[in-house]
Amino acid sequence: MQQDSSVSKYSGKKHVKFSDEALALAHKIMKRYPEGKQKSAILPILHIAQAEFEGWLSVETMDYVATLLKIQSIEVYEVASFYSMFNLKPVGKCVIEVCRTGPCWLMGAEDLVRFIEKKLGIKEGQTTPDGMFTLKTVECLASCGTAPMMQIGETYHENLTFEKCGAVLDEYKNKGEQVSHWRKERIKHHSDIHR
Repeated sequence: MQQDSSVSKYSGKKHVKFSDEALALAHKIMKRYPEGKQKSAILPILHIAQAEFEGWLSVETMDYVATLLKIQSIEVYEVASFYSMFNLKPVGKCVIEVCRTGPCWLMGAEDLVRFIEKKLGIKEGQTTPDGMFTLKTVECLASCGTAPMMQIGETYHENLTFEKCGAVLDEYKNKGEQVSHWRKERIKHHSDIHR
């Protein structure tokens, strides 16, 4: 069954629903927690939602997650807006996350961000016109000893110079593939869930 994200002509809001595979995985995760404590599943459920709905969380998607978890929508909004791994607006195929905390900044992350902005013709927080790249700055990615660094999908790119960063971006551009923290195929095969 395909997810239904059609717009209701009466309410003007999208009707959001997980695919059968994603819903089964969500229920599997929620069963790990005692009755009344299902909110504890919010982070993995938001990852599933982001993978299901084009790499970002709309208000309708967050409302749907709240309904699944039987919590208030505001509780989902608070979590989704706190963590930089969640996108609250549409993003490109590759989300470039440059660490902006102390060690990376001291080692040139600010200059690296300016280099990426110039190379891609966008500013931090924007997406390239072709929909390939979105540039974000994020809090510590726990690779201080190899600063400056950036993460694209699940891959760390460390000890970056302008030349090395440019080569990495060119490689992703040439591949043209969707890169995500939580890949859609994980939902289909439940490869990361063992219980």
